[in-house]
Amino acid sequence: MADNILLQKDVKRLFLYQDGNLYWKVKTNPRVNIGAKAGNFNKNNQRTYIRINKITYGLHRLIFLYHYGWFPTEVDHIDTCRTNNTIENLREATRSQNQHNKRVQINNTSGVKNVSFVKNRWVVKLKVKRKQIHIGRFKDFELAELVAIMAREKYHGDFAQHG
Repeated sequence: MADNILLQKDVKRLFLYQDGNLYWKVKTNPRVNIGAKAGNFNKNNQRTYIRINKITYGLHRLIFLYHYGWFPTEVDHIDTCRTNNTIENLREATRSQNQHNKRVQINNTSGVKNVSFVKNRWVVKLKVKRKQIHIGRFKDFELAELVAIMAREKYHGDFAQHG
């Protein structure tokens, strides 16, 4: 590992990938056991981290590097589950795309993404290219929900998350 640049060959030398986890192949320090699952789970953000040469990496990013040979700007979990680090569940994303692929927030009062109740109407808004766009106002909640789904599919494509 030259100048702390982590390469695919380094990750493959250090780890074995299996079912969304990395297992140590090399004893890098006294606390590492060969064959043991690598990483420390952070309960606060539901992610696993691995420290290599004094640099901390997200497990999902190392698995992406292991398989594809490069680090993308962001790695998105397709099913939105941060603990599912199988390679089939990981994809390259921009920051904006990663934000689109989020579940409904717990403080959402309508229970539907991009739908809120304002002045006796259901309002549908979503972000497109960092700008909030107003899709429409509806008397009927079900119609607003359907319009929000269609708008997310139109503007967010494969990164549209409805739940």
